[in-house]
Amino acid sequence: MSVDAIGTSATAPRPPGPEIRERTAWTLPGRLALSVAVAAGVVGIGLLSSGLSGSETALIVVGAVLLSVALLIAGGLTPVAPGEARVVQLFGRYTGTIRTEGLLWVNPYAKRRKVSTKIRNHETPLAKVNDADGNPIEIAAVVVWQVEDTAKALFGVDNLAEFVAVQAEAAIRQIASDYPYDDHEGGGLSLRGSAGEINAKLADQIIQRVTSAGVRIIEARLTRLAYATEIAHAMLRRQQAGAMVAARQKIVDGAVGMVESALARLDADGLVELDAERKAAMVSNMLVVLCSDHSTQPVVNTGTLYS
Repeated sequence: MSVDAIGTSATAPRPPGPEIRERTAWTLPGRLALSVAVAAGVVGIGLLSSGLSGSETALIVVGAVLLSVALLIAGGLTPVAPGEARVVQLFGRYTGTIRTEGLLWVNPYAKRRKVSTKIRNHETPLAKVNDADGNPIEIAAVVVWQVEDTAKALFGVDNLAEFVAVQAEAAIRQIASDYPYDDHEGGGLSLRGSAGEINAKLADQIIQRVTSAGVRIIEARLTRLAYATEIAHAMLRRQQAGAMVAARQKIVDGAVGMVESALARLDADGLVELDAERKAAMVSNMLVVLCSDHSTQPVVNTGTLYS
């Protein structure tokens, strides 16, 4: 697998032509329309039966008309389930969106297209890309999203789920190339050390890219972050060395503080007077004791302070 170091612009793609925004479609209560359709159908069937049995043309015509009206009204009945919307088109033109749950009635000649408004997850495939320092890393993320504008989602892009997937992967690659895996110098953002900030910037990147498709990004977070296999061992040794240096630095800082405190205490209490040479020897011995990795062996001085 080759390393992809190509940056991607965060500019949101724009659909051609005038932008269409969601608006509420004109509807009537579905139960009322259903009642009218049933009543017209029952009456129409009754008149049609009477007309056929008595060979009365007028009854046959009226019954057929009522039955046609009932079928026409029934054709406009539109059930809307929770977690979905219906986009209404009349002769190719967008007339509005139905988001109200239940049974509604619209123009029977209108086309009603179903759009899911449920929350969806998309997990990006594992991508291999260079970070800001040029190191190859493996990175993946999960994006939680939902359709916010059904008109943009349906008419702005060809395949909404595929569009979100491609834009999410492009945003992840952009973020990975903008920041280093680790901030060795300190003070800056890094992919590993600044998870909260990086996730927020990733979400912003994806939002900029999918706004034109009417998508709302609820959450975006990294799920996999690691050095590529070919440099993982070397980077692990570097991290171990850095941790060892940091630990040593802390030990030395603590030891120096303890030595300073001991010398200050001896001078304050006047227990013993030490010249500069003996103070240096004492500092050296205490630092060896405090900073050594191994147990130190005490040496008992049975002579004077200077022998």
